Amino acid sequence: MSTIEKIQEKVLVEEAVSINNEIVLHNDDVNTFDHVIDTLIRVCNHEELQAEQCALLVHYKGRCTVKTGSFDELKPQCSALLDAGLSAEII
Repeated sequence: MSTIEKIQEKVLVEEAVSINNEIVLHNDDVNTFDHVIDTLIRVCNHEELQAEQCALLVHYKGRCTVKTGSFDELKPQCSALLDAGLSAEII
């Protein structure tokens, strides 16, 4: 393998690793479906149907991944979800 091929492979691996973070939304007994849906649309740029599906998954399964990306991209979105009173974490 040439030096250029090794560098390209390393870059691809680093790119793959850097986007392996997820915002996971957890169920709670406080927030309404409408609030969760509106917040996902506003904060995570979800379409209405996607936000509704995530809200249902959170309600019935207890949690749902609502966004994936790099930690730096997800941190402000997760903070906004928390500021809106939702229970979320980056994993």
